[in-house]
Amino acid sequence: MEVVIAPTGEVGRLGADAVTQLLAGRPAAVLGLATGSSPLSTYAELIRRHRAEGLSFAQVTAFTLDEYVGLAADHPQRYRNVIATEFTDHVDLDPAAVHGPDGLAEDLVAACAAYEAALTAAGGVDLQILGIGADGHIAFNEPGSSLASRTRIKTLTPQTRIDNARFFGGDVEAVPVHCLTQGIGTIMAARHLVLLATGRGKAEAIHQLVEGPVSAMWPASVLQFHPHVSVIVDEAAASRLQLGAYYRDTWANKPVWQGF
Repeated sequence: MEVVIAPTGEVGRLGADAVTQLLAGRPAAVLGLATGSSPLSTYAELIRRHRAEGLSFAQVTAFTLDEYVGLAADHPQRYRNVIATEFTDHVDLDPAAVHGPDGLAEDLVAACAAYEAALTAAGGVDLQILGIGADGHIAFNEPGSSLASRTRIKTLTPQTRIDNARFFGGDVEAVPVHCLTQGIGTIMAARHLVLLATGRGKAEAIHQLVEGPVSAMWPASVLQFHPHVSVIVDEAAASRLQLGAYYRDTWANKPVWQGF
């Protein structure tokens, strides 16, 4: 696991560097796209590079991490629509090449199986962008989730619904109770995981992810078992790290040719 501690304004640029590096060698890469606030600066930088530098996503296939159950197809908070608004509508990524779990399916179990099959058919995810919740959840895998889980239906915790109410006009009752989410086992199958976090509110989760014991109570901690993880955080999110000085020294002395 590589931990990169950077100024807040650099976190998004570094995340974009990882994606740009991948596409330079693999233009037809499979990207895993997360919603939420953490990846926004990375998406903004990728859009800038597409417009100003010609970075192309024309051959890319993308998979979103999760989806609310029951939101109308045109609902602005449906994650397929959110990722379009925040990123994919602004680059040359074919909308037909963006896939996500179907939260409107009549048979949700079958929809999860179909999504897993689509991931396999695409050859798996080359680079998965991730955020992290203050309680250590990744995607919608709440504390207590199976560390071997695959895409499935989950019940959101009251705290997650309260946290997400800001996207629903502050009305927690408007936030769906259920979602479909990639499981932790599904996430772990991606070849490169890039986790982004900023702010002191994420500090304890980042500490547990990087330096704590692997536990279902901190779902993201299982990333310690992944062979290629980049954790990119600002100083505030890194404030609980015991080995922060070592992570800074390692990054400062990393060979340029190595990249992410």
